[in-house]
Amino acid sequence: MLDFEKQLSGDVLIEKVNLVRATFVEASIIKKRLLDDINLSKKKIIVDISKCDFIDSTFLGALVVSLKRTRATGGVIKLVTASFTGGIINLGGYQRIFENYLSVEDALNSFRPTSRTPQIELANHRDIVSI
Repeated sequence: MLDFEKQLSGDVLIEKVNLVRATFVEASIIKKRLLDDINLSKKKIIVDISKCDFIDSTFLGALVVSLKRTRATGGVIKLVTASFTGGIINLGGYQRIFENYLSVEDALNSFRPTSRTPQIELANHRDIVSI
């Protein structure tokens, strides 16, 4: 398995981080990957860090820099976190910055517009025809 994987689901780009520890070494890698994605006009990005048990401040900083850049282009970065990683992000105040999800599927669904079209119920009726 690669440390970093890229997938595309419709117009949503998914960057998967397959590391137990994401530190300053990996921060430069994820920052470059995300900035390259943004430069390629990707506006909907999910970063899956659910496999990470530890994320240092440098790695989180790279995510924040990338988020700021993508917001400047009208885009968004959403995170998929495991409960432990989510706790780290909550403690650091990052939950207010990023939208966090527990699965890639949940994050993907958040990009889909919700239908608010009212349901129309048709009553059964019979046309009366005179001959």
